[in-house]
Amino acid sequence: MSETSQQRSGDFLKIADQFKLGALTTESSHPVTANLSATAKRDIAAGLRLLLDVDDDVIRTYREFAASGRARQIADRVLASLTNGGKIFFTGCGSTGRLSIQLVSIWRNFWQQRGSRRGNEAHSPNESAPPYGGCYDEDWENRAFPVMAGGDFALIKAVEGFEDFTAFGKKQIADLGVGAKDVVFAITEGGETSFVIGTAWQGVAVGAKVYFVYNNPDEILCQQVQRSREIIADARIEKLNLTTGPMGITGSTRMQATSIQLAVIVTVLEMVVRDLVGSRRREPAEGLAPPNGGGHVVNEVPAQFLARLTELHATLKSPVVRSQLAKLVAMEESVYRAGRKNNYFADRVGIDMLTDTTERSPTYCTPPFRKFDDPTATESWAFLYVPYPDSPSAWECVCKRAPRCVEWCADDVRGLVPDDKFARTVEIIGKISYPELMRFRIGLDGIQNRPLGAGDSAVGLVVQAEKQSLLATDGFHRQQLEAAQNAGAKTGLIFLGSSESCCEVGAFVAKWNPDCVTVLVPLPMTDLWLEGVMRVGLKLLLNTLSTCTMVRLGRVMGNYMIWVVPSNLKLIDRATRYIQRLTNLDYEAANRLLFEVIEYVEPRMKADQSYPPVVGVSVLRQRYGLSNEEAERRLKAELG
Repeated sequence: MSETSQQRSGDFLKIADQFKLGALTTESSHPVTANLSATAKRDIAAGLRLLLDVDDDVIRTYREFAASGRARQIADRVLASLTNGGKIFFTGCGSTGRLSIQLVSIWRNFWQQRGSRRGNEAHSPNESAPPYGGCYDEDWENRAFPVMAGGDFALIKAVEGFEDFTAFGKKQIADLGVGAKDVVFAITEGGETSFVIGTAWQGVAVGAKVYFVYNNPDEILCQQVQRSREIIADARIEKLNLTTGPMGITGSTRMQATSIQLAVIVTVLEMVVRDLVGSRRREPAEGLAPPNGGGHVVNEVPAQFLARLTELHATLKSPVVRSQLAKLVAMEESVYRAGRKNNYFADRVGIDMLTDTTERSPTYCTPPFRKFDDPTATESWAFLYVPYPDSPSAWECVCKRAPRCVEWCADDVRGLVPDDKFARTVEIIGKISYPELMRFRIGLDGIQNRPLGAGDSAVGLVVQAEKQSLLATDGFHRQQLEAAQNAGAKTGLIFLGSSESCCEVGAFVAKWNPDCVTVLVPLPMTDLWLEGVMRVGLKLLLNTLSTCTMVRLGRVMGNYMIWVVPSNLKLIDRATRYIQRLTNLDYEAANRLLFEVIEYVEPRMKADQSYPPVVGVSVLRQRYGLSNEEAERRLKAELG
C-alpha cells in the first residue's frame, strides 16, 4: 500500500461515520431483484419483468401522496410565491441534479409551446392544448431555476467533490439570487447529501419557503446521519418524504427514488400552470372520463395522474412491450459486447434520453461522453444527438434555456473547502466551464465525429408530437436511421404515442425497415398539459432498458452494481461496503484495499480512458492474492 493511498484511506476513515449509509433503505437490497443477474442472463424478458415489478413501489407511494391532499397545498404555496414575484428553485446532485434540470426544462417548454400556439388551435391528438386566456403577461417561463452540484456541466458527468460540501450548495443557490419570496425544492434521494442540505439551509437563511424532498424513513435518517437529523427536525423546513423502499439495483437511486420525485413534483407543477392560466375547471379531453363525472377540476390532477400512470405501467409490463424491449436490450448488448458504439437520436425528450445515457457512466463504469476534440479519451459506448445545427443551440434546446456552468475563480473557492483540497478544487472548476461543455457536440455538428458502421447501432426516440419526424422523408429521425442502416449499422426505435399512432408507426416501420428493432408504447389519453405521465413512463422504460443491458454485460451481481464509480464520499462508502460483503474483510481493511485500487486506475479515470471496476479488482485481489495487474487481467478474462 503506497503512502498516498494509505493517507487517503486514513482521511476518509476519520470522517467515515458521516457517510456510512448502509443502514438506509435506499442502500438495501430489494427482495424482488435479489437474483436479477441470473434471471436476466437466462431470460431477458423475465429480467425486465423483475425491474418493472419494483416500480410497483413507485405507484404505491404516488397513490399515498395523491390521497394525502398535499399536492394542492404545495401547489397553492408555489402559486402564491410566483404571483408575489417569487421564483422556484429545484436543487440536487447526481440523479436529483439532472432531475432538477429536467423539471425546469418541462416547465419552460410548456410556456414556450404555449407562446408559439397562441392563435393556433392545432395540437397533438394525445395532448390537450391549454387555452389561450388567463394570465399570460407575466414572464412565468423565467421563474424556475435548477441548481445542480457542479452546474450544468454535471449533466455529462459527476463533478468531483461538489456533492460533499454544504458550502458549495449554499454558494450555488445564493449566486442565483434566492430570496424571501421564493420556493426551494431541495431534492436528495438519500436525504443526506451535503450539497443539497446546503441549498436548503441557504433558502432558510434568506426566508424562502423550503421543501426537503427525500426517500428514506425519518427514523432511520435521524438515527444514522446528523446532518439529516438537523434538517428534518427544523420546523422552518417542510418535509416531503417519498420513501418507496429499496431500489431495483441496490443503491441505484436513479431508479425508483427519482421516478417518484419526478411524478410528484411534475404533478405540483401541472396544478400550478393550470392556476396561472386561470383554468380551474375544464372539460375533459376526448376519451377521458373525469374521476367524479362532470368537468375536470384541477384538484383532481393527482387522481388522473395516478390512474393513467398505473395504466401506462401495466402497459410497460405487458408481454408484448417486454418482448419488444427485450429485443432492443439484446441488440444494444451485442453492440457494446463487440466493442462498438450506439448513437441515440431524440428531440422533444432529449433531456430524458440524455439523463439516462449519462447516468450509466458512474453507475456501471462505462466511458462517459467524449469531447469531440479529445482523441485520447475512450470512445463513449453511447451518445446523444438532437436536430439543431450547432452544439450551443442544441444544448439550449435540450435545457430549454442557455446552459449555466460554474464559473468561479480561486477567490470564490477559498474558504469553501479545506486547505488541502483547495488546489484540486480550483483545478476541477477550470474544467467544468461553459466552453468545456460545448466540447460535447450533441448537435448536427457533432454527428461527423461518430460515424456509424457495421456492428454499430442507432436508436431513435420519438414521441407523439414529433411522429412526422419519422414518417416524413426529410424528418430528422428518419434520415438518421436511414443513414445508419445504409452504413451497415443496426437500428432501433422507441415510439410513445396514441394507440392509433403506434399501429401506424408499426406498419410503417415494418415496410420501411423490417430489420429495425421497434418498441411501441401506447400512451393513455390524458388531460395533462405537462405530459407528466408520459415523462414518468419514459423514465421507467429507459431505466429498465439501460439497467437490463448492463446486467447482461456483467455489471451487476445479483442486484448489486459492482462496477460503481466511487466519485464522492457516499460512493466511496458504498464501494467499501460492497468489497466488505464480497470478501469478508472488515470495513477499514476493505477501504484501504479500495484506495489502493483507486490509485491504480485513477490516471485512466482522470483521462476519460477505459479502466476496470475498482470493486471487481479489489475483490479478485483479496480472493486470490493477486496484484492489481493480475486482477485486472483475470477480471477481463472472466467477463469475456
